[in-house]
This record gives sequence, C-alpha cells and structure tokens, in this order.
Amino acid sequence: MTFTVRAGRRVAMALEDGKVAQTLKDWQAQVGRFVAQPRLEDYAEQYAEFCVLDRHDGILEARLHSDGGSVTVHDPEWYAVHNAWGRLWQEVGRDPENEVLILTGSGSDWFRPSAPTVQEQNESLHSLQRPPDHAYEHAYHDGTKLVENFVFNIDIPTIAAVNGPSAAHTEFALMCDLTLAAETATFMDPHFLVGVVPGDGQQLAFQELLGAKRAAYHLYTGQPIDARTALELGLVNEVVAPADLMPRARELAAMIMERPRTARRLTHAVIQRPWKRRLVDDLGYGMAHEMFAIAAARSS
Repeated sequence: MTFTVRAGRRVAMALEDGKVAQTLKDWQAQVGRFVAQPRLEDYAEQYAEFCVLDRHDGILEARLHSDGGSVTVHDPEWYAVHNAWGRLWQEVGRDPENEVLILTGSGSDWFRPSAPTVQEQNESLHSLQRPPDHAYEHAYHDGTKLVENFVFNIDIPTIAAVNGPSAAHTEFALMCDLTLAAETATFMDPHFLVGVVPGDGQQLAFQELLGAKRAAYHLYTGQPIDARTALELGLVNEVVAPADLMPRARELAAMIMERPRTARRLTHAVIQRPWKRRLVDDLGYGMAHEMFAIAAARSS
C-alpha cells in the first residue's frame, strides 16, 4: 500500500508538471522503483564465449559458437556450455528490447563432438571425476533448464536457422516457432547409441513433431534425418541453401515485426502452448530415467 501511494503521488506530480510519459519506459521512470532490466551490452559480454549476440530494430540474432566456429564439445567444458545456454535464455527473455529471436550456429555445423565418434565423446564425458552435488547442479538442473528456460522464459517469436549437421542438441531449434534448415543440416538423437536413455529434450521434440512410431525408430537407431527428409516429416518449415539461410530468417523476422507488439507476443504464446504442455508432462520423466540409467551403469 505504501508503494502504491508513493507511486501514485509521483506520477500525479509528474503529470501536473506537464511531464506526460510517452513510452512505457518513461512511465516506469516516473513511477520509480522498477528493477532495472537486463542490458544487451552487459549480457552479450557475459556470454560472449558461448554466443554472439547482435540486435537491430528489435530483432536479436544469437549465434552459438565455440572459439568462433561450430559448437564443439570439449570435456568437461560441456557442462559449462549447458549452464551458460540455460542462463542466457533467461536474459534474452527478460530484456524487453528483444522482439524477435533468430537462433543459429557458427561455421559449417550446428553441433559437433570433439572426439572422433559420439561413443568416444560419451565415454570421455562420463569418465570424469565429479565433486559432490555435481549430479544435481550440472547434470539434472542445468540439463533441465537448458530446454525449460528456452520454452518458458522467452516470450517473443523465435526462429531457428540450423546451419549444418548436428550430432545432438537441436531440440531448442525444433522448439522454435519457425525452423529453417540449410541443405546440409541433419537432426539426430545419439543417446541410445551410446547406452544412455534419451530423456533430456531431443526425444520430446521428435515425439511431438514426428509422432510416436517415427520418433521411436530414430531414438533407437540414432539415424540422422537429412534436411529434405526433415521437411517432409514436419520437423522444419523450409530448407534453403546455406548462403540463403540467414537472409531468409531475417526476412521472416522483419515480416513478423510488421505486426503489433502484443499480437506478436501472444501469437508466440499460442504457438508455444503445445511445447509447454509437453515439457510439463514429460521432461522431468525423461530426465529422471536418463539420470537413473547413467547411475545404474556406473554402479554395475
């Protein structure tokens, strides 16, 4: 009540002085006591090691990278990447200056393992010595928030531009409102191939978009889905030449920006509704089974 009275008096005084707020930001400044919003220059610098952020006219481009090139897993740094991406989604969602998100990768691949094979990568990752609480903080918590924060914390239209082949982690690209794929892009879930339960998000994207039978086939076999097949199966909206990928994404983003701000954001909410339902119903279930299977394998 005290805050309401003070705020009302401050706004009333401002209006009496002829200082009528022209924007929401002006009004917030007049009222006072609003917690400062994230600034792009601050979180762009904080997450520069993991993602290049650039914004023009409200359209935020987020380019995932490792040392400027394609995202590449290096143990044990992969846990830091999980942690950073999940936290970055929160910053993107909290910044009201962001109006449309274009998410893409760097170099020729969306995601590549640092080991010669996915099997060797997995063996290296799970042979690491870990301190107490690592399993919760960096396996379960960060693994869950990586997907959860993308779906629940970003309230603006999202466009993924998948720039090339991927050994894993296309789930948040597939959960974007629109997904474009370069002709070289591939999609797969390697978990079962390396003896791990597919439970941390990619399986949900496949089940939601492919249907139960097709998803089961690709979860068991780990067979990559090429871009043209992904289009036929409904995983992506368009397939374009690599050179045309970002221009097309920007074209779609500009079209979306022509519509009213409230319409943009609430249309995104409607489109994301099935993903939110799917995550609430199944993400924790999948993560629990994946974590248990990993623990059981280590103890046997």
